[in-house]
Amino acid sequence: MASQGRVRPSVVLGVGAGIAAYKACELLRLFTESGHDVRVVPTRDALRFVGEPTWAALSGNPVTSEVWESVHEVPHVRIGQGADLVVVAPATADILARAAHGLAGDLLTNTLLTARCPVVFAPAMHTEMWEHPATRANVATLRERGSLVIDPAVGRLTGADTGPGRLPDPAEIFEVCRRVLSGRGRDLTGRRVVVSAGGTREAVDPVRFIGNRSSGLQGYALARTAVARGAEVTLVAANVALPDPAGATVVRVASALELREAVFAAAESADAVVMAAAVADFRPAAPSDIKIKKSADDPEPIHLTKNPDVLAELCERRGDGTGPAPAVIAGFAAETHDVLANGRAKLARKGCDLLVVNQVGEGLAFGTPDNAAVVLVAGGDQVEVPRGPKEALADTVWDLIAPRLA
Repeated sequence: MASQGRVRPSVVLGVGAGIAAYKACELLRLFTESGHDVRVVPTRDALRFVGEPTWAALSGNPVTSEVWESVHEVPHVRIGQGADLVVVAPATADILARAAHGLAGDLLTNTLLTARCPVVFAPAMHTEMWEHPATRANVATLRERGSLVIDPAVGRLTGADTGPGRLPDPAEIFEVCRRVLSGRGRDLTGRRVVVSAGGTREAVDPVRFIGNRSSGLQGYALARTAVARGAEVTLVAANVALPDPAGATVVRVASALELREAVFAAAESADAVVMAAAVADFRPAAPSDIKIKKSADDPEPIHLTKNPDVLAELCERRGDGTGPAPAVIAGFAAETHDVLANGRAKLARKGCDLLVVNQVGEGLAFGTPDNAAVVLVAGGDQVEVPRGPKEALADTVWDLIAPRLA
């Protein structure tokens, strides 16, 4: 078993024989530069894409794909036994199949069988291979056994093909692995969750819009931590310029009406919805089809109309049975003053199960890597979250949601 007193967490990086193997070099760099001791275990064919000297130089450790080298050290057993985390990237269809069926034909599959630590697979393959019933069954089997299989990204594949099957961004795979190593557990395994993030923009004309300062960082932290805890995540992202969190399905929207439609569609099959997006309260009643030109006269006033209150409507329709019925609905409230009083009034008005209330303003919350908040719970309880990384607040939110799903 992995040593409890080890200063440097021990990570095994398994590398499959796919063109995306070169991206694993960046993942390896992120692990080593953050203080992890990494042992790279490629398959024999993976070395056709990236050679042994590269992995050895980047990791600082010996590299082999064979069980017959350094036999006196029993590497086919010891590597897995001593790991704090095993991550396979790229995980090809072949690796997923062999892992699901417990085969042990090389050093990597032996390592997977002997590991008693968390195991993360980051698949990469062509769309047809990812969607094949055999692959889907293998993924389901691995997930049932406790492995975290990250859904691949959607994008350009080998050649001119495009679709689901692309290896997620290495930095995002690293973030998922970092969260797994934090030991929060897999209490959202099998759950489907929806997270909204960012800020909506309401068109004034084809050039201008009414918007807000939300960066989407908190919503993305919620999505990333939910993936690491085993959830199937749909992220509705409004005007966010951030890399897609590894393993999340991202639906991009612009306006409040688009966000409403996307959230309600995703919520149909969701166990929990967390509305972290900053949704505009108003929109221009009659946006111009052409750019409004400057003139010597005073500009015409822009008449506003109310946007739908997506959070309140979601709660109301759950209550009367006319809409999606997720077990837990959580919202966010950004306030500049009387934070708790305004938050409690909003919790009662919206009808949600949890409301995360935080103070916003210059240098607070919007666009910053940290956040502080109070989570108000329907029924009167509250949980204070001191200023810290937005992932810490995200984990607190899921800590409160997970028992309610059980």
